Amino acid sequence: MFTPPNLTIALLMMITSAICWGSWANTYKGVKNYRFELFYWDYAIGIFLMSLVLAFTMGSTGHDASSFLNNIQSADTSNIVSTLVGGAIFNLANLLLVAAIDMAGLAVAFPVSIGIALVVGVMLSYALQPKGNALFLMIGVACALIAVILDGKAYGTLASTGRTVSRKSITLCVVSGVLMGLWNPFVAYATTRGNPLTPYSSIVFLTLGALLSCFIWNVYFMKKPLVGEPMSFAGFFTGPPSGHLLGLFGGVIWGVGTVFNVVAGKVTSYAISYAIGQAAPMVAALWGLLAWKEFSGAGSRAKFYLALMFVFYILAILLVARANG
Repeated sequence: MFTPPNLTIALLMMITSAICWGSWANTYKGVKNYRFELFYWDYAIGIFLMSLVLAFTMGSTGHDASSFLNNIQSADTSNIVSTLVGGAIFNLANLLLVAAIDMAGLAVAFPVSIGIALVVGVMLSYALQPKGNALFLMIGVACALIAVILDGKAYGTLASTGRTVSRKSITLCVVSGVLMGLWNPFVAYATTRGNPLTPYSSIVFLTLGALLSCFIWNVYFMKKPLVGEPMSFAGFFTGPPSGHLLGLFGGVIWGVGTVFNVVAGKVTSYAISYAIGQAAPMVAALWGLLAWKEFSGAGSRAKFYLALMFVFYILAILLVARANG
């Protein structure tokens, strides 16, 4: 399988992953007259297909024991099941994130959700394996929480401009963030225990678990939507071609980012890879602010909160990376 031959290539892959993770949701923002529940079917198909493409190309270059097909034949069944479960948890978290983006926008949903995920992920990792500088971790978690609160306060100021501020969207962000912080241990288990999965194989089963769980999570939200009226699968087949293409493209972007992050982390360190990857919410927030003008017309107080949010989020990333590095 392909691994970065040097630190420069690994760093470029990690930066690419952060850009991809922070940018894929633009494909949903560009959709017109296509509900997020329907869009998500295309997205789930896209992430699975992209993971397969990369597994059969980059993940099969050596034709040795680490190549994709050989690896899944030798891997423990428990590792495969663990990754599928992780994919199902990730999928529910991501569905709620897309719903929150639909209600509150990129500049709010991404930093709040992934900020909560950072807090949960760090605390869970430390509880399972007390490793790293506890003081730096604690301060990093505090900075992440402050960044989340500041972003929420910035969102709250939009009410003064006459725009609707949805408390439900913030609740969805928090629930999404908690779930987003829970799925990674299942994948980490599968890539480190017994006969492990390679990074390429693990992403295939992660995305397969996500796609299969759509028949539970997404079907539920189609029948009991968070916003709007219930819908049927007929809407998927009559949806605009642009909606289908954008959904698939969003999945491709996320798939590339995820594979690049995991593969690069295998070569350098997961602390560095994780820290750079967690810059994705800052990328998403910039898209929301600059491209989609989600805070246009907001006052100086909102801009002040957003500026502080960036500062505290960057501090959180650096402190967590330093604690683990």
